Amino acid sequence: MDEAVRLALAKWPNVPSCTGWLRLSRRGEWRVPEGPIRHAGLNAFIGRNYLATADGRWFFQNGPQQVFVSLDYTPVILRLANDTQLETHTGLPADTVSEAWLDEDGSLLLGSEHGIALLDDRDLAAFCTRLEGDLETPDAPVSLNWAGCRIPVGRIARADVASRFGFIPEPSL
Repeated sequence: MDEAVRLALAKWPNVPSCTGWLRLSRRGEWRVPEGPIRHAGLNAFIGRNYLATADGRWFFQNGPQQVFVSLDYTPVILRLANDTQLETHTGLPADTVSEAWLDEDGSLLLGSEHGIALLDDRDLAAFCTRLEGDLETPDAPVSLNWAGCRIPVGRIARADVASRFGFIPEPSL
């Protein structure tokens, strides 16, 4: 968290929280009602101050105010930084992939040190070359070959993702 944010919290500890204003898209874009936030500095500021409560509500600490984030899918979006490195939508490296899941729409979810994350669909084709097994048969084993490891790929219904991984896609106050 930025030092300026810490100072604002100390100065104004009782500012009401806000919901329904900020969204995280499936591609890791911060969106407000008017559309995507395009300002690089603001995107970076939100990313540095993006946290979760103990009950799984994700928020952006905007000075003294918590701005709760509505999630189009998962609280973290992963992208290929290069052929062998993933990074979060906030620019953090994801060094460890511990689990992999496919949903009924063919979206790939990856568990890392940052929690569960949706792989940005623009990287899905490149990532699918790393999947081994029968993707067409629902119960057939599939594995992910990543960083020299073979990771079993589970199947999960999109409707079950938030409860399985402990986050709240539409937080309320």
